[in-house]
Amino acid sequence: MADVIFFEKPGCGGNARQKALLEQAGHRVIARDLLSEPWTAETLRPFFGDRPVADWFNRAAPAVKNGEVAPESMDEAEALAAMVERPLLIRRPLMQVGDRRDCGFETDLVDAWIGLGGGVPAQKMEGCLRPDMPPCPKP
Repeated sequence: MADVIFFEKPGCGGNARQKALLEQAGHRVIARDLLSEPWTAETLRPFFGDRPVADWFNRAAPAVKNGEVAPESMDEAEALAAMVERPLLIRRPLMQVGDRRDCGFETDLVDAWIGLGGGVPAQKMEGCLRPDMPPCPKP
């Protein structure tokens, strides 16, 4: 099984479910605090691969939800600068296994990449299960 470096927002229920699923599949999860990591554009960019810039963003971030940040109108440099300044904007989790990096937790993609040991759960594993809830508590 894989050693997964897992950049999370501490206290996030969604990230807790994702880590538990990885551990149940036999992976070793090495959790790191996404919000306190000293990101640069160069260290952050590889996690997004060839995804469109708008897909790099955490849609539940208050600045995105209230329209202050409009991911669809940003180019790569603007998006990376905003995320380095405000890591809460980053789609999470960020995961690294070996030299490969990815963002988000799309179960089909994670299963194809490192395996989820017995199938993909039917429940939603990415994003907040209750979008009507206030933001997760700060760590």
